[in-house]
Amino acid sequence: MFLAKVRGTVVSTSKDERLVGFKLVVQRIGVEDEYIGMPQVAVDTVGAGVGATVIVTGGSSARVSARPDSPIDATIVGIVDAVEIGAR
Repeated sequence: MFLAKVRGTVVSTSKDERLVGFKLVVQRIGVEDEYIGMPQVAVDTVGAGVGATVIVTGGSSARVSARPDSPIDATIVGIVDAVEIGAR
């Protein structure tokens, strides 16, 4: 799992029927809330909106949490209210 910010939405009129629903573009974030890597598409199961910080899971966990028999690589499974990182 990783933290990401929702950057936008994806609209696709032609898709696998198991992927009907709302998809969002997310991008991983680091400790200082900076973007890391490239944006990716994630299936939204919690109703996140653009600008929200979210928890994203991938692989088989992403499929199980969304639709078990779907071709899904990433799923938004939580909306983050706050992040606290303790000092060392």
